[in-house]
Amino acid sequence: MPIDAHEIESLIRAAFPNAQVSVQGDDGQHFAATVIDASFKGMNRVQQQRAVYASLKGKMDGPNGALHALALTTKAPE
Repeated sequence: MPIDAHEIESLIRAAFPNAQVSVQGDDGQHFAATVIDASFKGMNRVQQQRAVYASLKGKMDGPNGALHALALTTKAPE
């Protein structure tokens, strides 16, 4: 079942309610997201991205995942 940008954004916002979140993509499988959140302070980029992937609740898991690819940019606010 395809996923849309709005659903991805909703999942991320549920985990990071105060974040600045932007999700682009409209082919149902390939998306790009930017997540800026204060909780990322002190985390390296891999830790930040793992936190965001965890918020997707398995939507990227395995070949049968609804989300095939997500280009992810994360950072703490300046």
